[in-house]
Amino acid sequence: MKVIPRKASESPGDGSSKAPSIDAKIQTQTKGQRLRARIQFATLCWTMYLAGWNDGTTGPLLPRIQKVYNVNFTIVSLIFVFACIGFLTGAFSNLVLNHRYGFGKVTKFTLIHLQVIGYCIEAAAPPFPAFVLGYAINGIGMALQDAQANGFVASIRDNAEAKMGLLHAAYGGCTLPASYSKPTSGAGALSSPLVATQFAQLPHWSFHYLCSLGVAVLNTILLIVVFGLKKQDDCLAQIGQPAGEEGTSEKSQFKQIFGLKDVHLLAFFILVYVGVEVTMGGWIVTYIIDVRRGGPSSGYISSGFFGGLMFGRVALLWVNQKVGERRVLFMYAVLAIGLEFVVWFVPSLVGGAVSVSVIGFLLGPMYPIAMNHAGRVLPRWLLTGSIGWIAGFGQAGSALLPFMTGAIASKAGISALQPLLVAMMAFMTFLWALVPKGAHRTD
Repeated sequence: MKVIPRKASESPGDGSSKAPSIDAKIQTQTKGQRLRARIQFATLCWTMYLAGWNDGTTGPLLPRIQKVYNVNFTIVSLIFVFACIGFLTGAFSNLVLNHRYGFGKVTKFTLIHLQVIGYCIEAAAPPFPAFVLGYAINGIGMALQDAQANGFVASIRDNAEAKMGLLHAAYGGCTLPASYSKPTSGAGALSSPLVATQFAQLPHWSFHYLCSLGVAVLNTILLIVVFGLKKQDDCLAQIGQPAGEEGTSEKSQFKQIFGLKDVHLLAFFILVYVGVEVTMGGWIVTYIIDVRRGGPSSGYISSGFFGGLMFGRVALLWVNQKVGERRVLFMYAVLAIGLEFVVWFVPSLVGGAVSVSVIGFLLGPMYPIAMNHAGRVLPRWLLTGSIGWIAGFGQAGSALLPFMTGAIASKAGISALQPLLVAMMAFMTFLWALVPKGAHRTD
């Protein structure tokens, strides 16, 4: 295995301990620095809220999109394919752009150019090929945005675990179509699906993307005011945190990131996790309606899932710290798989709804746990670029796995959802077992 030399400022062992000098400097933050740190973190939470808003938009609008463009299930699913292409492109681009231009410039480029272009295209309701191109452009922007926010919070050395959980609670989740005959009632960021559902009934349905554009513009203003065009180390210095280590050129940094097996294991874990989350949150409503004969209110089961997801990311923080983040993820996975069997084999509508909510509660902490673990096992001077790739590549799971699920369900029926989810959860747990406990570094 390739060994990455440890910088003198890093601690040996599993990478979880911090140098005393760093802790001392953080503890001596001034009142102004603590206030700025809170403002920076709140701004990044709004950035992740935008990501949740964007993802929560698609499900309620899909039936209207299918009707307006007169396309079948396979063609309308190209939205997910193009979004997946965008996510992968954004993840790859982040590795180069972040090192060359820095945190502030990459973030503003992402929001001012890519997302504005994407939302403007979608709001105009152009011919379908141009419409799905807007999803690809937005996918690039979202991948870059997700990477920058995660990388920044992972680099914070003051209670990063709790902050990562809160960051992704702000994101919430995302929704897919519960049914192709009606808009979904489930919520991702809890707000965008409610707004999108109303626009889906209006003649100018695509004007919902103007609301998304407004959220993105507000996000851009906040980022410019709070972070300016500064690099990440400069922003961290403003809150009293020492700069991270330098030590690699752009070319060698790029090679080192892709030479780390841990990066790829975590990236595939996040890909499967996000795929499980989105597949469960979207297709479970169709399953309940078709298999369990649920009524029109079945869409609220998706709301329960995403509500559990967000609540779990905050409420289980103390459990994560008590048990240990690596070990507790195995516990959550086993319990979630067990409850998935309850949904699969117990023919109870109420029991299934409760189980789905608890599954969301258990799955919620997994994403921030994986990001926190990346901060412990990966070299700190490669952390932002590595987490950018992990987050961007993993986000492709929100398009890839739901598309696969729909393709399988179109042939085998929606009853195939439960064995598919169980298999994906088991594979996700297997990938987590392959991720090492600590960093492979030498003194």
